[in-house]
Amino acid sequence: MSDNLPIQVAISILPYDGKFLMQLRDNIPTILYPGLWGLFGGHVEAGETPEIAVVREVIEEIGCEITSPAKFGCYGDNRVMRHVFYAPLTVEIDKLVLGEGWDFGLITPAQIEAGFAYSVIAGEERPLGEVHRQIMIDFIEWWG
Repeated sequence: MSDNLPIQVAISILPYDGKFLMQLRDNIPTILYPGLWGLFGGHVEAGETPEIAVVREVIEEIGCEITSPAKFGCYGDNRVMRHVFYAPLTVEIDKLVLGEGWDFGLITPAQIEAGFAYSVIAGEERPLGEVHRQIMIDFIEWWG
């Protein structure tokens, strides 16, 4: 891949009981969106499709296999092309094991709209990453 092409990532919207499972990203200054709420997912590896990548990433990050992820859309800029998928979370949240990130939680549409959600681990409200917030707002509007 050429250096001037955007990085390909696959991310997941995981609805559960009217809320959405989101990840509080690690609070490490050298990563994108440090300490902000975002969607689970990550880089599409060489030879992988975005569909395969999103399933792999969700397994790695919360120990849960999503089945039949459906494509919601693509959100790109000059650095990153985000392939966005959705699949219902079919496991109780207390059965999930956080493998990457600082915290995770079920975030309500009202919290998404406001742009902040409380983290028990951080002990405070933390903002949503702006691009992830916009994706979620678009999804909630589309989902109905």
